[in-house]
Amino acid sequence: MSKYIAVAGKGGVGKTTFTALLLRQMVRHKKGTSILAVDADPNANLGEALGLDVTSTISELLEQSKDPKAIPQGMPKNVFIEYKLQQSLVESNDIDLLVMGGPQGAGCYCYPNDILRKHLQDIGENYDFVAVDSEAGLEHISRRTIPRVEVMFVISDSSARGIRSAGRVHDLIRGLKSAVQTVYLIVTKTSEGSMESLREEIERTGLTVIGDIPLDPLVVEYDLAGKPLFDLPDDAVSVQAVESILNRAGIFN
Repeated sequence: MSKYIAVAGKGGVGKTTFTALLLRQMVRHKKGTSILAVDADPNANLGEALGLDVTSTISELLEQSKDPKAIPQGMPKNVFIEYKLQQSLVESNDIDLLVMGGPQGAGCYCYPNDILRKHLQDIGENYDFVAVDSEAGLEHISRRTIPRVEVMFVISDSSARGIRSAGRVHDLIRGLKSAVQTVYLIVTKTSEGSMESLREEIERTGLTVIGDIPLDPLVVEYDLAGKPLFDLPDDAVSVQAVESILNRAGIFN
């Protein structure tokens, strides 16, 4: 059975950075393991962080299905959607990627979402690991578009406001009941003394801290240069921090 790992948090806290480095370490530790990455954040940029070229999103393809003229004559709508979903998969030697994207227009997506849910359940079971870069609202998990989550990492930056936002994400997760099994908090962009100063705020969230990721100048440098974070060197501060976190969480077991 596939193992589903999700990453959640508000924008700007380093969620996609962590997801990219999570995938980086999984590729290095799990040689021969099949990995599917799902970018479920409407502000989709996981592909850039992984160095993968994304030409279309699932939401764009589903929008096409709402136009009867786009469906070839004689082809059932569900077959057309499934065909388009297969086209949306970005394949590489190490990781395959699905990018969901945001809503493209008004109207009901109930039927396409039902097809998408079944597609992800079917395709997900072909992989050993499925890693999901989630949106803060967790809509794809609450609607069971993503069928289940064994481990969720909630990301916050090293600010009181960020920790409180992570606490609200935790409240959403608890409302999903059995959809998420294990939840951890990760604090990013930390400096000396950050964790101690945030201790009381963290305790109020009820979240278990699995580790922190210090502010890494190399991440800033790679972002500015448009270089994939997947290519960060092994001795980068952020890479080493993510390695420790994943070991503590038992991801490589």
